[in-house]
Amino acid sequence: MKRRPHGPARKASAPAAGQVRVIGGRWRGTRLPVPGVEGLRPTPDRVRETLFNWLAPVLPGARVVDLFAGSGALGLEALSRGAAAATLVERDPGAVAGLRSLVQRLQGGEAAGVVQADAIQWLRGAAPRAFDIAFVDPPFASGLLQPALDGVLPLVAPDGWLYVEGPPEASLDLPAGWHLHREGRTRETRFLLYRRDAGGGMPGAPVATLPAGPEATPAADTET
Repeated sequence: MKRRPHGPARKASAPAAGQVRVIGGRWRGTRLPVPGVEGLRPTPDRVRETLFNWLAPVLPGARVVDLFAGSGALGLEALSRGAAAATLVERDPGAVAGLRSLVQRLQGGEAAGVVQADAIQWLRGAAPRAFDIAFVDPPFASGLLQPALDGVLPLVAPDGWLYVEGPPEASLDLPAGWHLHREGRTRETRFLLYRRDAGGGMPGAPVATLPAGPEATPAADTET
């Protein structure tokens, strides 16, 4: 769940307005309130279902970080499906209050750490190699996608994973050693899962690049 600071609000695909739901694991069906912040955009259930099917083998015991957490749908879904700990970073005070109240009510919710902070500033002080999986889904019109990636990559453990969500026209560059594992899209969203090479990248390995423009060809699992 992320905010778009400009333009009309996006339509939610399945959930009713004002909430999304955990779609798998021990907290399946739990309602996650969507704060009343202008431009809040739910990540469609189908996208989350696809993502967590991809991640299923590596979720048990994983340490995850959910930047621009919003409703906490990504971080809490990871915990529901077996992750050991999740750090949810969100700057909106209302969203933070809602998340803290929610995790206090969930059995096992103490595994979620909710941090009220600007994500880019928080990244500057975070411990390197602290996370096995990082979720990066900033507001589409914010221009924060590449700065967030630059800040989060040092935090991901060797052989770790990076999920990126953005508009279809988004472009980004990752350094050598990061390899595109899976990719999908909807009409409004492009989502990608990268894996870090534990060896730090092979000599001559290409830079992982997401080309700009709708003509780019998905690597796998196209969503419609």
